Amino acid sequence: MLSKRVIPCLDVRDGRLTKGIKFKGNVDIGDPVETARLYYEQGADEIVFYDITASSDGRSIMLDVVDRVASQIFIPFSVGGGISTVEHMRAVLLAGAEKVSVNSAAVKNPDIISKGAAAFGSQAIVVGMDVLKVDKSEQIPSGYEIVIHGGRKRMGLDAIDWAKTVEALGAGELCVNSIDADGTKDGYELTLTRMVCEAVTIPVIASGGAGNPQHMVEAVTQGKATAALIASIVHYGEYTIPQLKQYMSGQGVKVRTVW
Repeated sequence: MLSKRVIPCLDVRDGRLTKGIKFKGNVDIGDPVETARLYYEQGADEIVFYDITASSDGRSIMLDVVDRVASQIFIPFSVGGGISTVEHMRAVLLAGAEKVSVNSAAVKNPDIISKGAAAFGSQAIVVGMDVLKVDKSEQIPSGYEIVIHGGRKRMGLDAIDWAKTVEALGAGELCVNSIDADGTKDGYELTLTRMVCEAVTIPVIASGGAGNPQHMVEAVTQGKATAALIASIVHYGEYTIPQLKQYMSGQGVKVRTVW
């Protein structure tokens, strides 16, 4: 059995670490480079970095910040935000990332997934899915709709159908973020996570809503995810990564030990 991964997420705006609730009310909470180094030293399995306003601002990602983070950590590093071409992907990978995450750009131009996979390998291509719970309909039979531009634009696209599509296009991993749960610390959206995991064969990261280590256990057991993305509970010092992993291990979840 593969170890379940614990992945801190760094949302970055204007070069600073930020956090909000349901994609709103973001506040400055520190330096992303220092924070990434701390999480690496604590035993994070991977770091995810999102330039959260790059797509909505219509600009490319802040490569200088990517480079500075990459110089401080020696674990897999995934970067997203404002990546809309294979050239953007190449620049981010050359700046030190192991993976690139595409979200809004992939919805608008799915070919970027297959082109990126052909150029750099599927293992380097993560598709981020920002998902909103809606009423079930003929267009959205699962009741979960894809939204883009940081949750600002609904796309009329069923999340489960989209997950299957991006796997077929060559994505190597999915990061499924529930907007309804994001930043609430009330737990992951387990129904959504499980539905996506059961629809695809590639790894799925659960994102949005972690408030305690039990939520993380639920994400990788009930939700069937291969990894749990975390933010608020470590950013604000409520838990350290070793504490989270110790709890998960005590609940029978296989993790890479750091204590």
